[in-house]
Amino acid sequence: MKYIFVTGGVVSSLGKGLTAAALGTLLENRGLKVALQKFDPYLNVDPGTMNPYQHGEVYVLDDGAETDLDLGHYERFTNVKLTRFNNLTSGQVYQTVLNNEREGKYLGKTVQVIPHVTDEIQNRIHLLADQSKADGDIEGLPFLEAIREFALEAGHGNVVFMHVTYVPFIKAAGELKTKPTQQSVAKLREIGIAPHILIARCERPLDKELRQKISLFCNVPYEAVIEEKDVDHSIYEVPLMLQRDRLDDLVCRLLHLDTPTANMAHWQEIIRKLIAPQHRVRIGVVGKYIELQDAYKSVYEAVIHGGVANDCGVEIVKVDAEDIEREGPEKILKGLGGILVPGGFGERGIEGKIMAAKYARENKLPYLGLCLGMQIATIEFARNVLKLDKAHSTEFDPDTPHPVIALLDEQRKITKKGGTMRLGAQPCQLVMGSMAAKLYGAFVVNERHRHRYEFNNAYRDKFEKADFVFSGTSPDGKLVEVIELPNHPFFIASQFHPEFRSKPHQPHPLFKGFIGAAHAHIHQRPL
Repeated sequence: MKYIFVTGGVVSSLGKGLTAAALGTLLENRGLKVALQKFDPYLNVDPGTMNPYQHGEVYVLDDGAETDLDLGHYERFTNVKLTRFNNLTSGQVYQTVLNNEREGKYLGKTVQVIPHVTDEIQNRIHLLADQSKADGDIEGLPFLEAIREFALEAGHGNVVFMHVTYVPFIKAAGELKTKPTQQSVAKLREIGIAPHILIARCERPLDKELRQKISLFCNVPYEAVIEEKDVDHSIYEVPLMLQRDRLDDLVCRLLHLDTPTANMAHWQEIIRKLIAPQHRVRIGVVGKYIELQDAYKSVYEAVIHGGVANDCGVEIVKVDAEDIEREGPEKILKGLGGILVPGGFGERGIEGKIMAAKYARENKLPYLGLCLGMQIATIEFARNVLKLDKAHSTEFDPDTPHPVIALLDEQRKITKKGGTMRLGAQPCQLVMGSMAAKLYGAFVVNERHRHRYEFNNAYRDKFEKADFVFSGTSPDGKLVEVIELPNHPFFIASQFHPEFRSKPHQPHPLFKGFIGAAHAHIHQRPL
């Protein structure tokens, strides 16, 4: 087992996760088996209860773990199968250590950060390694101390430290400055970690003189100073950029791995479709956290993947649901190829989303609803087609006379918020002949969930009589998973989150179908 620890310095959001994922892609394409593990310094047990404005998207794994959005990068760029052991927070570490102390496992010793907290971090690395799944992406002092000790134990030639730093361009000076990088590396060396490789994030290319300066003052070989310039078109350019600077060659040499060169031809074709697509379409994403790019990260990426599948460039138009409430759907949504309503929590903007679903249904505009987006489509249909006045979800109106969306009985008794929703991958049975079944090319699929509220089966007969199709359910038929409208070019919504299963080289069927329908709508031709 070999280990690559990716640390970061200067500023947050440097792209450690993206860099680790891109390197994972290159190593996989050299025939190696890789996995990735994210260490987070916050004291929350997981990000499940955190506000998207604070943390960005919560990414859900097959086993129901609510994790950091970097794990989305790991799954989109590689073929790793992630579990809750791939995301470790300080909260989880301290919770385990304190539980051990209460159970007397430390035999009366004083419990301290070193060795007890750092030992627990190392245990989690070993646990993943024992399952043949390992790699790293970390921050926070206890984690740094833990990996310093871990590297000592693992031995020379088995560990690479890769440090991601920022080389800012100072307009007043008209040049890139290396001082922040030097200071960042100096702090790391104080802790006892000497990076083998420096990934230099920058807005402008590094010239030879600058690389030599970074190499000299940071005590890193010249060829180990890797340029990671801001990409022009897409994050999916990053693996090819790192390959051009021979990062994967360097890593394999340091870890004594004899592997063939990575064949990235399929990845180059993805980039071609992103840079010079045959077609173009505009998609409106109607949400609540629109101003925050990371809040709907997986949704935006899955839309782009759907574009790749159709050789179609996608312009994502971010629509604030409250703007629709103020100005009406016609003004905001006219001219779009399709409308997507993603998941979310809370009442703000709900009426705007309902108006968007109504506009899509009445104007035969392709519509894709995800989780809350399915519930929105259901509420809209209940109000405007079934004429169920004030129909709503009990999440937003506990006193609604027509609770078409409601809590399951087992959810009513829950008082704790964290990790208590319907979470993770669960089977969905599709109806033969439905559009959903045709898109998937299958009758049973597994998709990831993150929600509390469900379709209220007391209303199922009313909906079915009005040609509202329940095209996907749980295998026992009790839970509604997919709905669609048959007399519409494309109107599909799922209770699950299909965006979590989409990759650039394996676009999700629902997004592939949605973008295809949106392009057909714009060009007024049959699918």
